[in-house]
Amino acid sequence: MAVGLCVQVLCSLGGWLSLYTSFCCLNKHRSCEWSCRLVTFTHGVLSIGSPNTPLQVHVLCLTLGYFIFDLGWCIYFQSEGPLMLAHHTLSILGIIMALALGESGTEVNAVLFGSEITNPLLQMRWFLRETGHYHSFTGDVVDFLFVALFTGVRIGVGAHLLFCEMVSPTPKWFVKVGGVAMYAVSWCFMVSIWRFAWKKSIKKYHAWRSRRNEERQLRHNGHLKTH
Repeated sequence: MAVGLCVQVLCSLGGWLSLYTSFCCLNKHRSCEWSCRLVTFTHGVLSIGSPNTPLQVHVLCLTLGYFIFDLGWCIYFQSEGPLMLAHHTLSILGIIMALALGESGTEVNAVLFGSEITNPLLQMRWFLRETGHYHSFTGDVVDFLFVALFTGVRIGVGAHLLFCEMVSPTPKWFVKVGGVAMYAVSWCFMVSIWRFAWKKSIKKYHAWRSRRNEERQLRHNGHLKTH
């Protein structure tokens, strides 16, 4: 059983590395981060959990290989801060724990679902910025959906799932500790996201006020010139 899981994880890691290499070859004019984010985007689309236990195991193995790949990439290129590295490390430990114990796959898959459901939007935002299309209606929609999903799923639904896990006598104590740690990391991300959303909203409001003042002055000056 353990050998089979290790083989699945190694196959997953090899698959993600191969996909990353392929993206690098296909996008030679782009940066390494461009290819890595394409891999992350792909994982975010594919890693939706399933209530079927055998499929849950496959999802865990697939995702464990991805997180090992992405953590190694982030450390090698030093592209992320301590918070993201902590998130990846906790995710890896949580998946290994679920696979080793043969239980708590439901909780871990739920956390992965909540984490990855916002990931494609995060990657779309980065690609829009890189291609010069971020400051547009599309960029505003992506940002709004990302903030709404993150708040509703990772914070709102996540709080309910954490409560259910804490009051249930079934999960082991270290599983509960891991759940609290992951939720704390989500709140750290949430604070940064809300700060970003607030600053962007204020900036857009000031820009709108400035345009309104300019239009009012133009109408006023035009009216004066007619006399």
